[in-house]
Amino acid sequence: MSAAPGTLWTIGHWTCPPALVLDTLTSADIDLLVDVRKMPGSRRSPQFDADEMPTWLEGAGIGYLHLAELGGRRPKQKDIDPTLNGGWRNAGFKNYADYTLTPAFESGLARLTDLAADRHVAIMCGEPMPWRCHRLLIANTLTARGWTIVHLMTNAAPKQHELGQWGAAPSVSPDGVVTYPQTRGGTA
Repeated sequence: MSAAPGTLWTIGHWTCPPALVLDTLTSADIDLLVDVRKMPGSRRSPQFDADEMPTWLEGAGIGYLHLAELGGRRPKQKDIDPTLNGGWRNAGFKNYADYTLTPAFESGLARLTDLAADRHVAIMCGEPMPWRCHRLLIANTLTARGWTIVHLMTNAAPKQHELGQWGAAPSVSPDGVVTYPQTRGGTA
């Protein structure tokens, strides 16, 4: 990771109208929205399609970037020891936790943090609750590396991320790599 730690925000759009998302983003002075959906579109909410969002974001002075390297819905990572993230019962979270151990994830994270070094950046996915989205694992990694992560919610006050507050218990190496080994207390 090349940028010095700062603050980064997250948001989930769900079926909100663009005005509500814009109000939430502008309340945090966000000037760049980084889309971390694997497929940047929504059948239920076409206003959040990658080709639609830049038009209404631009009117509010907010840039848009799809960062595919941080997209969710990852397949099983064949080259990762399956015990490293055995604390996850949910296959989607486990697969993404394994993906966070790859060079592709590190490359995407470096690009994100470089952007956040001199801009107010929010990462966005479709799931409104950060504890039910892969943004949780991105937030855990960034928090472990000294970043302040704030979850913006359209129906509640912003919430500062706390490492390990949701899901499987994280283990952090000295160089900031986060894994989720299975503990005797169970899995998430």
